[in-house]
Amino acid sequence: MLALIFLDLDRFKTINDTLGHTLGDRLLREVSDRLTNCLRKGDTISRLGGDEFTILLPKVNHVKDIAKIAQRILDTLKSPFYLDGHELHVTTSLGIAFYPTDGQDTQTLLKNADIAMYRAKEQGGNNYQFYTPAMNTAALERLVLETKLRRAVEQE
Repeated sequence: MLALIFLDLDRFKTINDTLGHTLGDRLLREVSDRLTNCLRKGDTISRLGGDEFTILLPKVNHVKDIAKIAQRILDTLKSPFYLDGHELHVTTSLGIAFYPTDGQDTQTLLKNADIAMYRAKEQGGNNYQFYTPAMNTAALERLVLETKLRRAVEQE
């Protein structure tokens, strides 16, 4: 198996908006360094953009191994960051999907890990969630409901 973790920093926009993008960029570099230090040899981390990262974890034997890594990521980011006299606390939401069970191609796997990450945010952030097909169903139902509500408002 291969695991894909979709990682999004909780409330990063607040740091960026209040302390500036330069400090925000420095914080992202510090986060990246910490993430790299808690991964296994052969794991890959990449920044998608903004405060979103993906982590590829090949050679997964057991789901519990990924749960341990996810918890290590959460624990690693708990310690404050000290930048330009500011003490910054960062938490993160993680969504986890597995190849081949949760997706046979890159786009599906990424979409499902993203769905799981949003579920982690809905749970208050600073946690991880494994993708389940029910999450996709719930997301689709919300999208359909939103579309129907928009039409109802337009049609009074």
